[in-house]
Amino acid sequence: MEEQYNPSTVEASAQQHWEEQRSFEVEEDHSKEKFYCLAMLPYPSGKLHMGHVRNYTITDVIARYQRMLGKNVLHPMGWDAFGLPAENAAIQNNTAPADWTYSNIDYMKSQLRPLGFGFDWSRELATCQPDYYRWEQWFFTRLFNKGLVYKKYSAVNWCPHDETVLANEQVENGCCWRCGTTVERRELAQWFIKITAYAEELLDDLDKLSGWPEQVRTQQRNWIGKSKGVELSFALTEAIAGIDHITAFTTRPDTLLGVTYVSLAAEHPVSLALAASNPKLKAFIAECKKQSLSEADMATMDKKGMNTGLVVTHPLTGESVPLWVANYVLMDYGSGAVMAVPAHDQRDWEFAQQHALPIKQVITPADGKAVNLKKAPMLEKGVLINSANPFKAWDGLDFTAAFEVIADALVTSGKGKITTHYRLRDWGVSRQRYWGAPIPIFNRADGSEIAIPAHKLPILLPENVKLDGVHSPLKADPKWREDELDGEAVERETDTFDTFMESSWYYARYTCTDFKQGMLDSKRANYWLPVDQYVGGIEHAILHLLYARFFHKLMRDEGLINSDEPFKKLLCQGMVLTESFYKEVHGHKIWVAPAAVEIERDDKGNIINAIERTSGEKVISGGVVKMSKSKNNGVDPHNIVQEYGADTARLFTMFAAPPEQSLEWHDSGVEGASRFLRKLWKTVYAHLASSHNLTVINTDALSDKQQQLRRKTHETIHKVSDDYGRRQMFNTAIAAIMELLNEVTKYAERDNANGLAVEREALQSAILLLAPITPHICHALWRALGNRGELIDAKWPQADPKALQRSSIILVVQVNGKLRAKLNVAANADKATLEKLALDDENVQKFIATKTVRKVIVVPGKLVNVVAN
Repeated sequence: MEEQYNPSTVEASAQQHWEEQRSFEVEEDHSKEKFYCLAMLPYPSGKLHMGHVRNYTITDVIARYQRMLGKNVLHPMGWDAFGLPAENAAIQNNTAPADWTYSNIDYMKSQLRPLGFGFDWSRELATCQPDYYRWEQWFFTRLFNKGLVYKKYSAVNWCPHDETVLANEQVENGCCWRCGTTVERRELAQWFIKITAYAEELLDDLDKLSGWPEQVRTQQRNWIGKSKGVELSFALTEAIAGIDHITAFTTRPDTLLGVTYVSLAAEHPVSLALAASNPKLKAFIAECKKQSLSEADMATMDKKGMNTGLVVTHPLTGESVPLWVANYVLMDYGSGAVMAVPAHDQRDWEFAQQHALPIKQVITPADGKAVNLKKAPMLEKGVLINSANPFKAWDGLDFTAAFEVIADALVTSGKGKITTHYRLRDWGVSRQRYWGAPIPIFNRADGSEIAIPAHKLPILLPENVKLDGVHSPLKADPKWREDELDGEAVERETDTFDTFMESSWYYARYTCTDFKQGMLDSKRANYWLPVDQYVGGIEHAILHLLYARFFHKLMRDEGLINSDEPFKKLLCQGMVLTESFYKEVHGHKIWVAPAAVEIERDDKGNIINAIERTSGEKVISGGVVKMSKSKNNGVDPHNIVQEYGADTARLFTMFAAPPEQSLEWHDSGVEGASRFLRKLWKTVYAHLASSHNLTVINTDALSDKQQQLRRKTHETIHKVSDDYGRRQMFNTAIAAIMELLNEVTKYAERDNANGLAVEREALQSAILLLAPITPHICHALWRALGNRGELIDAKWPQADPKALQRSSIILVVQVNGKLRAKLNVAANADKATLEKLALDDENVQKFIATKTVRKVIVVPGKLVNVVAN
């Protein structure tokens, strides 16, 4: 063993050994318990930063730990390779998206490998490869033939710059999340998958996911949005486009008597029919289409509308109610119509205020508290008031009673029905850009569609293309579109799949990436699935995780797998934060890498001046924010590995904060991690230099120091095992191992065989406990200590109950809750003995001598509290 720790040599040697031995390639083994550990697959953006490193270190630590428990561990890696960013980057760099993507994958792999992650690279996949997306196309045709896929015209968020559809979550403040262009609403023919058919199961099965953060489950419950309510009809005085009534849904039928107008979405058939002969309404509808469909935007925007001049009939009172078209009503939510109760709904109230519409209070707080409707609506559930004749008897009813009475009145009169609605909408999977999997549909001359037969799959995406930034090469190439089916001329669909399609089933394909005969080899897939531990960012709590759950159930119902859920346990890791800097050029922020900035700080560490080194220009602090490519503040792991080694980078990211919390990157923390590893190496070297004729520990001949060190060793094993397994608090596990190494330095006795044996046990234990986090140095030290076999397959250490036993403990004694003494007592002393020792203590006597002892509370092994006055 070399005296000095050289990370580059140690790490290169370990990685070469793992590669030669193919240490992380794995096959099904029914003699072992399986464990499938997975990080969300990365997008090949071109460059890793320490945020990525943290994510993959977490899964690597868990995977290595589970392997040391004797499990058969699968830990794969791949690439979420389709998508708009690649297309935009290709346009900017005058290249093809395929070339840009594959070169990025190669570079990012070169960044990952030096970090020592135990990935099974033999299972690597990229979602842009035909042998992956062909099965996605095949599966879509199966759903089409089952009636779970359909095409319809739908209002969508449209980015005119990127020329594609955006999900509501991809619209931020009315703008595209990628390019900042103002989003418009358009009517487009879109392909949908019926996720709503699984809404109830998706909701109910959240109760099975006890290993998921409650925050994520709550977000999904809210997104699915199950609600019991009433669907009711407002009759039109005259039919419009064959429609004689307006249907609305409400979860608050108790407010029905407070309706003062009904509002329609701009895309409602009645709105469109009226606009045909009303230029002002037509212009207003066109204006509505310039806003996004995001509910968040709907909540904050100005509430605009137009009175149609028509009225509808209230289903209970028979009163005439004005009919409006409003920009805050969405066609794809509910029926595209709202019964407006401005006294008891925020959006309706804002609209009524803006357009001077009546506001009628019909609910009052149960406690009789006054309500000022001029300032805000009364949104809480309360009791009915102001019920119009002949419904005066309803006054005083609470929400539950009012719901039943009013719903019953609507059902009896044939004007409504009780029903369940979901906020969830069917999954629109069409995208109008090029770099994605072609949707496997043939369009016939008569306007009908047919799924492309399996023998014609995959429909290949041409990779050698030139992009003009406006038109999809698929839409612009008539030869690509042309095809035939049984002698009939047909045309290929030119839309491509939403990339959530690829990321919704990749975890299943990892189980059998070499399988050529189908989407999945069910035997192998059912061995590995579900994923035992999934790790990724909280930002994927809704869309990715919900779609993956849905896709899993679809694959189950196709007979491909037999489990109900894809991911047993979910860990949402925190972000890695670091400083950011920018300079303003023509009103735009140009972000400058922190490494390129000369920083001057005050005594408290606050930045007082920042200068870009190359230009000498002053730059502005953007604060401590998430590492990202957009902010140009990512710390390149290559530089950290070159200077400190991969183990140091891994140790710091695991030690700086609990995995679910954000951590702030700072060089001093990295240096501290490096010092600890050098100390560990130095300690093992010194131990080996003193170890001759090492013997087995003689537990009957331990000195006090040896007993204390051995007890500390096994206390550490006990704590770290719990931290790795149940708690997943790797930072406290590392802290415990650091404490153990300090104890080795403090209590090691190298002048006798028993002392060396106890020290060897402590060091071996520390190496085993650290192995999942810092595998390279532990691989080297394990061998240096003379162990045979692979460290990655060594058994996880077990705490010895006898070593944990103490002959004595420190007993805390309090008088009225205040510390008055610490006593060294026998560990097995009973309550009576502990009480007597506490009361007899000289210092305790000082505080109770003139008082009457009312009670003595004894907590064996911990404390005694004397209550006296």
